[in-house]
Amino acid sequence: MKSLKIFLCSLVLAGSALSVSAASFQPFIPAETMKIAHEAEIRASQLKPKSEVVRVGIATTGFGTYDYNTVSIYGTDGIQVYNDGMSTAIFPENSDIKVKYENGLFTIYDEDGNVASEMTGPVTFTCDGGLLGVTGLKRAGKQALYHGALQLVKKDNSKFNLVNVVEVEEYLKGVVPNEMPVRFGLEALKAQSVAARNYVLTPRTKASPNYDVVDSVASQVYYGANTETDLSDKAVSETTGIVALYGWDLILAQYSSTAGGYTESYSYAFSDPKTKEFPSEEKPYLIAKPDMVSQTPLDSEDAAAAFYKSTPDSYDIRSPYYRWTREWKSEELRSALEGTLVAQSATGFVKPVFKKGDKLGEILAIDVKKRGKSGKIVEVNIVTSSGTYKIYKELVIRRLFTKDGKALPSANVVFEPQFDDKGKLTTIKAYGGGYGHGVGMSQFGAGFMGSELKFPFYKILQHYYSGITLGTKPIILSADETQRTITQNFYAPEKHAEIVVDNKYLVSTLSAEINGKEYSFPLCQGFLPSSRICRIDISKYLKKGINTITFSYPIAEGNKKAVRLFIELVKRDDAVYDW
Repeated sequence: MKSLKIFLCSLVLAGSALSVSAASFQPFIPAETMKIAHEAEIRASQLKPKSEVVRVGIATTGFGTYDYNTVSIYGTDGIQVYNDGMSTAIFPENSDIKVKYENGLFTIYDEDGNVASEMTGPVTFTCDGGLLGVTGLKRAGKQALYHGALQLVKKDNSKFNLVNVVEVEEYLKGVVPNEMPVRFGLEALKAQSVAARNYVLTPRTKASPNYDVVDSVASQVYYGANTETDLSDKAVSETTGIVALYGWDLILAQYSSTAGGYTESYSYAFSDPKTKEFPSEEKPYLIAKPDMVSQTPLDSEDAAAAFYKSTPDSYDIRSPYYRWTREWKSEELRSALEGTLVAQSATGFVKPVFKKGDKLGEILAIDVKKRGKSGKIVEVNIVTSSGTYKIYKELVIRRLFTKDGKALPSANVVFEPQFDDKGKLTTIKAYGGGYGHGVGMSQFGAGFMGSELKFPFYKILQHYYSGITLGTKPIILSADETQRTITQNFYAPEKHAEIVVDNKYLVSTLSAEINGKEYSFPLCQGFLPSSRICRIDISKYLKKGINTITFSYPIAEGNKKAVRLFIELVKRDDAVYDW
């Protein structure tokens, strides 16, 4: 019933009442099963999603496009079909339901190729008690299957988008084993689950009005239900509802494969998403940090060379990309750069612009001008006989210095030139470490910390994300209908929980139903920011496994007040809440 429940209780229906007539079912379902279908709808309508609902754009096999004009849907159980929220038909399990779209109209065909229905859409498919599939769509070499609902939404008069409408916790089960190898172990997979949950719940500019995220590396790799594993499912379940917070905000939980033993600050790896300026503003929880506390910063050439030409102890030491080398003949590198400089000039981080047809001339030197604390190159000059080119930003630098058409694994790299007797550059060797941008959590490091050092997932997260708290997503309670009653489901890793309340508007009490029992808690009412934070210890009310709390705004307080709150499950030692 999960998939039907999600559809009925999400924004897809937008409050529409179902109107199901016997006539609408006759072509597709035997009359004796109508009663069962009707009862299923009644039961489903009484349920609510256990977590937020996310809309995921589903690409074609190979991720070639998110635009479709035809698709075939099937289910492992009976399928319900809705047109703009109104139930229209039911098909039996494993029916291949073909949909063609043209001139703004969806045409549905039965398995015999007959026109079963025409509708304006959006068209939604749910599978009561089963999974939904798209005929021929492959993910990780397997037939793609999905929890939740599949929805066909118009893009224009000739194309539509295929959208998986799914609960966040179900979505994560299709993300975690595809973003991190399951062999990394339970605690690392839990850390990955929290990072992935943060990603999908963090507000963002949508790539399309039809969906929130996509199923590729452009968002997070989401391959659906057919790639789930028992261990990764357990990791998602045992972190249910948990996000990483800095103050009152969900952190941007960046992660990469291998940091190389020293993570980098956000500002030295990414440009500002709005202004495009580089370096960008700091994020206090994404700061450069070595695995070994005795390691000094690597922002000088000597320090970077000593670190990346050796293999010191590190949480990343099991990664095949912990250390790597590349080597070019001078002419080989010149030829590669003449191509990559053109492509990377389009980013705005190559000055002066190198245009197609320009000649680089003889390479005289590779002059690193600035490094981050991890040794990551932030700014480099390529000095040639035709001029000097200044390049910024780690991804641009990685894509600039290609070997056999492949970018550098990271910008944590030291270049070592070799010259002949006449002082002419002959070869360039690169010594590097890490794979990816190196900001935030290192996945190989998390695997080592969890499996070999036995760190719990929250200690892994607190190593890579400085000063964070772990808890539920902050909410606002008020007299507004959408904020009057809010339910949160969460797993308490240490059977500890405190409700942290910002009582700016002097509400006197907080009402909460905790695991089925109702409680009322008095709130502090100080006027100063330092005295308006209330902490309510609810540890004794928790149970093993998933806990459920429903917060209700006390209507007697009036409609001009509100409180914001979250449930803190793992605190930081120097907890500070910014306003």
